[in-house]
Amino acid sequence: MRILVAEDERVLADLVAEGLRGRAMAVDVAYDGAAALERLAAGTYDVLVLDRDLPRRHGDEICRELAQRGDPVRILMLTASGAAHDRVAGLNLGADDYLPKPFAFDELAARVGALARRSGPPLPPVLEYAGITLDTARRLAFREGHALALSRKEYGVLEVLMRARGATVSAEELLERAWDERTDPFTTVVKVTMSKLRAKLGLPPVIVTVPGTGYRL
Repeated sequence: MRILVAEDERVLADLVAEGLRGRAMAVDVAYDGAAALERLAAGTYDVLVLDRDLPRRHGDEICRELAQRGDPVRILMLTASGAAHDRVAGLNLGADDYLPKPFAFDELAARVGALARRSGPPLPPVLEYAGITLDTARRLAFREGHALALSRKEYGVLEVLMRARGATVSAEELLERAWDERTDPFTTVVKVTMSKLRAKLGLPPVIVTVPGTGYRL
């Protein structure tokens, strides 16, 4: 999952981002509305966690602009007001979900996960392919019924491959989907993570390298 957190309270934004990264999500942060729109124009995100009262470009404006250009990103709007008319207004602007502040992080993470699952073709909360099972709600992975002790990034890479269901995924796409914008695009992190993931998945090998193209299950 690739998430953008747009929140001008920097401490809150960074805490939310780190919490979501702890759940194997790739998270970028924008501290104002203009920066959020720049990131949305430059990259593809599954979910936008959007503070409504952003400086430079208000959250309402961002919702309208995304709707006008047909951006498929799902929007979870955050606001200090939990009044019914504010929730209705936010949803009418194009937000997919609405969460008043203060909020419980576990609830926010669950809502982000639910929206991310709706950002593409509908998929079940438990993914099964090539003898591997992913419980995306509990972030658990199994091969032939045996639990796998995966790191956050190993889990993230495996989830991208599972969702591709046998299609080849390039290293560039893995970088975009499982890592955030702080990652050096010339790093060997994908190769290193893939090597560790293969070792934990065991034999027989289940991840295939497609020379010059990428990886597939």
